[in-house]
Amino acid sequence: MPRSQLNRKDPFAGGFGHPFADGAGRVIIVSNRLPMTASVRSGDVRLHRSSGGLASGLRGVQERSRGLWIGWSGVTAGEPDIRRNIEEQLAEVGAVAVPFDEEEIDGFYRRYANGVLWPVLHGFPARSELGAWEAYVCANQRYADAVARHAKPGDRVWIHDYHLMLVPELLRRRRRDVRIGFFLHTPFPPSETFASVPHAAALLTGLLGADVVGVHTREHLRNFIGAVEALLPNEIDGDDVTVGKRTVSGFACPLGVDVDAFESIASSPSVIAETRRLRGAEDGALLLGVDRLDYTKGIPTRLHAFERLLEMRPALRGHIRLRQLAVPSREDVGGYPEIRAEVEGIAARINTRFGRSNWTPVEYQYRSVDLETLVAYYRSADVMLVTPLRDGMNLVAKEFVASRVDDDGVLILSECAGAAAELRAALRVDPTDVAALAGTYEAALSMLPAERRVRMRRLRRSVQSNDVYRWAGLFVDSLRR
Repeated sequence: MPRSQLNRKDPFAGGFGHPFADGAGRVIIVSNRLPMTASVRSGDVRLHRSSGGLASGLRGVQERSRGLWIGWSGVTAGEPDIRRNIEEQLAEVGAVAVPFDEEEIDGFYRRYANGVLWPVLHGFPARSELGAWEAYVCANQRYADAVARHAKPGDRVWIHDYHLMLVPELLRRRRRDVRIGFFLHTPFPPSETFASVPHAAALLTGLLGADVVGVHTREHLRNFIGAVEALLPNEIDGDDVTVGKRTVSGFACPLGVDVDAFESIASSPSVIAETRRLRGAEDGALLLGVDRLDYTKGIPTRLHAFERLLEMRPALRGHIRLRQLAVPSREDVGGYPEIRAEVEGIAARINTRFGRSNWTPVEYQYRSVDLETLVAYYRSADVMLVTPLRDGMNLVAKEFVASRVDDDGVLILSECAGAAAELRAALRVDPTDVAALAGTYEAALSMLPAERRVRMRRLRRSVQSNDVYRWAGLFVDSLRR
């Protein structure tokens, strides 16, 4: 049942201090994208708010501190009247747009942030040329300039993710009267992997402009400190780095989800009805995967393991299904069309080999769904497959657990996801081992109801104790201190 003790009027209430105490300063959130997207049709501008849990938690920080959110609106530069209209509408909700044209977005976002940094941070080779470094530098300067114009003395500036790794140091040059925090939502790889980026030292110097650098896990923090030690001359003391007369603190703080929101949605009559529809009239167990279609998510290996299970256990044919929801992602970035073709090819092969007129082994869907439908997907599953090759956190695992108000379902979780450090009652797996994955699928399918309930209750306690509001409050409080 939803947690009645949670005070929805003050979701930041908890044991992490008083991040919004009088005199603590506003919080300015800085991210690549704003939590709302502007669209323009026939000269008419409309804002569309994101409903994601992270956006909700950060928006709460911004609003509670009477702060600002600075980022790109999603619209490339257009007519002056349209830009002014966008700026006016954003100002009404405490947001400031950083303008970019299409060429700048291509260099900064597609070619460098997602073509170079994203793969390397996840332990993969860079997937595009490094000639976009200059575009990345210029974009980071533009974000720093926007913050410098709007910040007031004593404000706390919270910068997010790999798109903006230079902004902390660039902002410090412009404004020494604000506290600066940075949070990386991806993994931080071992120092030898990070050093493969030609501008690795410059990126680390950019991060050390912050007062606090946050990551999800202790492993990521050790890797960050190790990279500083290997590539820069700064002195290190535990999780602290000396930069001139300043101390930069490393902070491991795992991101959570809006548990109460997921519980409320999962208990609604419409979601319960949709859950029944998704289960359908077919007998047997349903395995579920929900991922952005990204090469880091391990979807091909997950499908290979399902194929292996059907080979090993013919009696399961016709009695289990794997439903894979692949959410479109970065289709204009190199490597992404290839992963889509690979996944769809494997799913088609499995269905051709084993399918029957009344049974489709792999139900593959390439689309986005709204939040209510997503929660119904979570509730419909007997086994949840979260098997990324590397992930900073992976909120799908936590969303699934938060949605299971029935205390049922089994979570199979990659040991390479940040969430594995917290969700110890999951069945942890090596996401690259096809045979071990297939064996874990079988173990999950044969698990007794009593053990499923015990494990899920442990998972739910873990997710409830560290939701998105506690995460945000802890980080903001670290900047105040």
